[in-house]
Amino acid sequence: MATIFVATGINWLFPIGGQLLQVEIPAEAATGGVNLIAGLIQAFILGIVQGITEFLPISSTAHLLIVTKVFGWKELGSKDFVDAIQFGSVIAILLYFWSLISSIIKGAINALKDKDWEREEWKITVGIAVGTMPALIIGFLLKDVLPESALIIAIMSVIMAILLALAEKIGTRKRGFDSLQIRDGVLVGLGQTLALIPGVSRSGSTLTTALFLGLERDTAAKFSFLLGFPTLTIATLYKSLKIFKQFQAQELPDNIVLLLIVGIISTFIFSYLSIAFLIRYLQTKNTLIFVWYRLAFGSAILLAIAAGWQG
Repeated sequence: MATIFVATGINWLFPIGGQLLQVEIPAEAATGGVNLIAGLIQAFILGIVQGITEFLPISSTAHLLIVTKVFGWKELGSKDFVDAIQFGSVIAILLYFWSLISSIIKGAINALKDKDWEREEWKITVGIAVGTMPALIIGFLLKDVLPESALIIAIMSVIMAILLALAEKIGTRKRGFDSLQIRDGVLVGLGQTLALIPGVSRSGSTLTTALFLGLERDTAAKFSFLLGFPTLTIATLYKSLKIFKQFQAQELPDNIVLLLIVGIISTFIFSYLSIAFLIRYLQTKNTLIFVWYRLAFGSAILLAIAAGWQG
């Protein structure tokens, strides 16, 4: 009959000489401060949340903050970690829109060579470049000032639901991608700065602004993705560099790199699926489903706070 010898922590069974040796490794000692199995699960789930909500107009920051608060995920719930896994969203945009992005870049280069300032690709490029600046500048200046609370998320979720509904009602939806002008980039870029407030949503604010400007729904979605791409990329690189420096200084758990990789892969998969879904969805349907979702999401948080949840 087999005898089981017990040590302490995560249980592993090894057959040795007809006996089973059960070795239990302390979770923190085995994984450098963060339980590896729990960390992998959390990183994968956070990647799902980030991937789906980054491109739907419902706010990834809001959902990540609420999820980590509800489940008490303090280690991976840090803003640096959840911002770093956005690299998966960056890759998803680049791959999904690669042909469009490369076409715009080539067209802008040719326009520069020919000094053809009326060329469509040149206007889009300048519009995106100029439109990116407000969010980057204001975001840098206010990066340590803007509060993140469940109450603000709930309020902004309801406000943005109302604005999106108005944009759906007022917008003419007659302008296609070939009608984009530099001013569209500037105005949508200004709209993007609202996303610095938790609960607003980068895709939500840019999509709403684009609809107010009379763009077709799928054109508005594509343009919001393209305009948000530089901001998302720069912000992600900044956070990734910050985490890398912390890791070099041995201020982070040894397994943080593995957890980041899992989070980024998960984020990429669900970001790509989210982009594909939204583009196809908006070709035939309106945005009211997201309006109702935001109203329900914000109302649920407000009710939870009223019931005593600290947020």
